[in-house]
Amino acid sequence: MSNLTKFFRYAGALLIFIILFSITKIVSLYTDFLWFDALGFSDIFMTSLWAKITLFLLTTTFFFFFVTINLKIAQRLLPGKFSIKNTSIGVTLIALMIGLFSSSAWMTYLQFVNQVSFNLTDPILFKDVSFYVFSLPFYLFLLTFLFTTLVITLFILSIFYLKDLIKKFFNAQPLPNNIDLETNISFDYKKELANFPRKPMAHLAVLGAFVFFLLAAKQYLARFSVMYSESGIVVGAGYVDVHVFLPVVKLMMVLAIIVGLFFFGWMYIRGFKKRHILLGGLIIYFVMGFIGLSLAPALVQSFIVSPNELNLEKEYIANNIKFTRLAYGLDDVEEKDFALEQSITPKVLENAKETIDNVRILDYRPLIKTYKQTQEIRLYYDLSGIDIDRYQIDGKYTQVMLAPRELNQRQVAANAQTWVNLHMVYTHGFGVVMSPVNSVTDQGLPNYLIKDIPPTNSVKEENLMIEEPRIYYGEIDNDFVLVNTNTEEFDFPKGNSNEYIQYDGKGGIDLSSFFRKLLMAIKFSDIKILLSSDVTTDSKIQFNRNIQDRIQTITPFLLLDQDPYLVIDDGKLFWIQDAYTVTGNYPYSQKFKEINYIRNAVKVVVDAYNGDVTYYVIENNPLMQVYQNIFPNQFKSFDEFTLNDHLRYPEDLFTIQAQLYANYHMDDVTVFYNKEDAWEIPTEIYGTGQQIRVEPYYIIMKLPGETKEEFVLMTTFTPIKKDNMNSWLAARSDDDHYGKLLLYKFPKDKLIFGPLQIEARIDQDSDISSQITLWSQQGSRVTRGNLLVIPIENNLLYIEPLYLQAETGQLPELKRVIVSDGDRVVMEKSLGEALAKLFGSAVPKKTSSVVLDTTQTSSASDIYNRILDAMNKGDWETFGKEFSELGRVLG
Repeated sequence: MSNLTKFFRYAGALLIFIILFSITKIVSLYTDFLWFDALGFSDIFMTSLWAKITLFLLTTTFFFFFVTINLKIAQRLLPGKFSIKNTSIGVTLIALMIGLFSSSAWMTYLQFVNQVSFNLTDPILFKDVSFYVFSLPFYLFLLTFLFTTLVITLFILSIFYLKDLIKKFFNAQPLPNNIDLETNISFDYKKELANFPRKPMAHLAVLGAFVFFLLAAKQYLARFSVMYSESGIVVGAGYVDVHVFLPVVKLMMVLAIIVGLFFFGWMYIRGFKKRHILLGGLIIYFVMGFIGLSLAPALVQSFIVSPNELNLEKEYIANNIKFTRLAYGLDDVEEKDFALEQSITPKVLENAKETIDNVRILDYRPLIKTYKQTQEIRLYYDLSGIDIDRYQIDGKYTQVMLAPRELNQRQVAANAQTWVNLHMVYTHGFGVVMSPVNSVTDQGLPNYLIKDIPPTNSVKEENLMIEEPRIYYGEIDNDFVLVNTNTEEFDFPKGNSNEYIQYDGKGGIDLSSFFRKLLMAIKFSDIKILLSSDVTTDSKIQFNRNIQDRIQTITPFLLLDQDPYLVIDDGKLFWIQDAYTVTGNYPYSQKFKEINYIRNAVKVVVDAYNGDVTYYVIENNPLMQVYQNIFPNQFKSFDEFTLNDHLRYPEDLFTIQAQLYANYHMDDVTVFYNKEDAWEIPTEIYGTGQQIRVEPYYIIMKLPGETKEEFVLMTTFTPIKKDNMNSWLAARSDDDHYGKLLLYKFPKDKLIFGPLQIEARIDQDSDISSQITLWSQQGSRVTRGNLLVIPIENNLLYIEPLYLQAETGQLPELKRVIVSDGDRVVMEKSLGEALAKLFGSAVPKKTSSVVLDTTQTSSASDIYNRILDAMNKGDWETFGKEFSELGRVLG
């Protein structure tokens, strides 16, 4: 078989592969465009696509022509020695792979083109932060691409040019078989190299020169890497970096240029005979690299810096503190003194009634099990996610727990998991479950505000009424569904039968033609989409229904908070997702995993019924400005946001900030260096005795010095390796105070018990510990909930719920509430009774008790009087209504 025939066969096979691969890629691309377009984000799709295509074409073309031109030069320099036809397919494949790899840098390219200034320069190299965030990554990408292209070209040319030498070296025998060592030992490499053709040698020398010119560029860019150096005591340029690394890198850059020039000069020095000049330059370069970049910094660190570390590193530590605070939004934390008095009286509790009424005695982890057991209704429903929010109920600011009742296709009975059921019948969840955080029934179960299917409300509150309870888009990873088909969708169970509906929303992509059905069948590798007679021209297909996948597909450059939460507004259900602008290229900033800069720049709202996604810019930082420059008109102003009553400071961001602030609250360099005042997040005893880190928690409270209660996210700090508390941090969420961080410091001359110390006090109380032991021995399991530290005026309350669960059951019940003021510990059936026992009988015992006193529109006494009045008048219809109302109020 001739070489030409082989070439055409390989080319044909390659062409068929490309066509088959391209069909699926084109279909996927077009259906993705339809999806983006249906949501109103076609600009994001097209802009990112054109950026990818631009990079792919530029890099593929450059690589292909650069390699091909060099091969043609080689062919002319050694005519008849080889043909480049056999290599064209390989070069093409490599060029395509290089192009695909390069296209993944599309956002780096767009950020570089659309960058804005941070208006902040680093203190060492005096570059604006935007250079590190936007320019440097793009320059490094270009350098990597050029260096890869040059090295691959050199490798290919070396194989062609040195082919004859290799054959001579191995005596023209195949490499693996019977190599004649004696023949090879007699191989005179000096003679062979001296007789090597001059022009090919010059060609390789030119490319070698460019390799060292690129190395010089690499050394230039390496100067800026000191801003991320972790070799010193803190992240960023330290003494060794500034006084050793930077001068050495400059020298290495100059040496690389000189070596590159040596390659050029070598061609003209007596026909390449003065090889020792080039060899000497190479030796000097690599030896200097080893000594200057490895040995010298280590020696300077050991013998100069370490004995005088604080004095020499002082200014660099200060730089790290400043830039880390700026990067994580910790530069404007307002610090206040908390003059702890611990003089709680019934009057103090009465003044803090709204705080006490909203103390979260229900822990979300046991509550998940209770919700699932009592409110999932059917096997295929899932109540696995509980969110914390607040609503105005009967004119009172009330903290609640809320869980969406989503449909989980994987939980449909195995014998019912047919294609029609999974894609046309079981399409959506239904309604929510809501209960106040502070109220339970006599059995220790949640006192539901919203429950059952269809949703029923226990309070007549307009803002809790749900007109559209169906959830097509949620947190569960369900498969695609087809709506508006000839098959009716299951809506909700009703007794022994079911209710069915037809979707009338606008979510999904129209399947208005045979061509679209064909495209979707190819996309999902599911021919039944095309063959099903139930799919009509009015049908729609919904996919990417997980809200986080949905948002991430549209804006992959935003980092998402782990906990989106559901809210009720105007009779509809909406998801709120916090999104962050992040980078790992902020200079002088401490790393947190892969990032060293974060801002909660965007609130994303997703309609649970229609799947609409809307982005609202809450903080217009430089990164967000760049994204708005890249994708104009795709992000809305926060002035258009309508869910302000449900804004929450995001927990992931708060956790990151709290962990960093544990060290970066220290602004004195000496104190920071010695870790004299380092803090940590405390631990608590949770569950059946596990020691875990205390999670931040939402609470409605009146901050010291404020006039009304507000919704805040808080955590506490203890000195590192100690259990006593020294401060607490709060993030505000309401009104114009949103995003404000407040740190309250306790007096240093007082011992303030931390969570673990209060847990020890609980365990040491003979009555409490004996009761817990008794319960544990009667076929039950006692679960300890979160220990909450509640600031009230200038006092602290410690509150921990206790749950009881049968060993064979899955229904935890709240049975006791433990309360402490730091000195005494009590355990009672309700929070109100515990407070009354701890602080006196004047405290209402029904505070946070088993009935919804604080959320009812009528008192029991008023209803009782109306019942008597109806009896006297003989109005038995009114009597029946009021009697039923009395029963509801009394639970």
